[in-house]
Amino acid sequence: MPVAARAQAPQLATEEFMVPARDAGIELFVRNKRPENAGAARPDRTLLFVHGATYPAHTAFDLPLGGLSWMDYIAGRGFDVWCMDLRGYGRSTRPPEMARPAAESPPIVRGETAVADIAAVADFIRARHGLPRIVVMGWSWGTSLMGRYAADNPTLVERVVLFAPLWTLQGPPPIGAGGGPLGAYRTVTQAAARQRWLNGVPPEKAATLIPPGWFEHWSGVTWATDPEGMRQNPPALRAPNGVLQDLAEYWAPGKEPFYDPAKIRAPVLLVVAEWDRDTPPFMATTLFPLLTNSPGKRLVMLAEGTHTIVMERNRGALFQAVQVFLEEAIG
Repeated sequence: MPVAARAQAPQLATEEFMVPARDAGIELFVRNKRPENAGAARPDRTLLFVHGATYPAHTAFDLPLGGLSWMDYIAGRGFDVWCMDLRGYGRSTRPPEMARPAAESPPIVRGETAVADIAAVADFIRARHGLPRIVVMGWSWGTSLMGRYAADNPTLVERVVLFAPLWTLQGPPPIGAGGGPLGAYRTVTQAAARQRWLNGVPPEKAATLIPPGWFEHWSGVTWATDPEGMRQNPPALRAPNGVLQDLAEYWAPGKEPFYDPAKIRAPVLLVVAEWDRDTPPFMATTLFPLLTNSPGKRLVMLAEGTHTIVMERNRGALFQAVQVFLEEAIG
């Protein structure tokens, strides 16, 4: 951010909470940022973000790259911004199955469980501020969760942002457990994460896609959220496998999707990058016409970015596209 713009940005207040889930023994990590001099909370200026299948929310959404995180950017525009880690991810409670070998238990943190976690945090935010509705935003698998939450709770949702939206697959899922029966969780190394990140990027663009040090910064703080995985050689991040079971049951060709887009009655933004190989643009273009009851819906495709454009050199285009939607008057 230019020095002049940085000087004009409001001072931000930060709070962190452990919100009880709807079932006993699980707490969900939540971070909040807002202007220190913020006035009364508003439904259209209160936003909850949830992550995707593998990595927690707070180490991407609130990662200061070049001195600024996406959370800082949105809060700096006068928003009350929240992010949450689902159970089994980041700083939230890890289910007991993750303390045992993965093969001993079936996949954990299925979509229904994750949506219930989102509902618990959304209830907490609305009760804290006395709000009837909030804005919800998801990334990757998180788009199916927020889509389901919005479809099931149309009176509680102000707007919906689906960043890298997941819809029906046309081939094998982009992530897997290496064959064989699915266990409770899978492990991911930093080397595998970087390889997956750059999948589909033209070779001549790969060297400059991620600014120097950004991947190392993100991977360092992300893998550090899993001390048990860090003790492995090489260090690994453990991620629940419920999403993989969901991909097989809801997102494979011919399956009934996890939610009905026609039930979403709030304005929806779909935003996807052209080199995304995890949730390719065809998913967004297939989903868009199914949002038949969404007023002011829109679809934005961003050039020269991947599934993780939020941490790439063109992330400003993502920030701007989402912000325009958040701030624009619709119908």
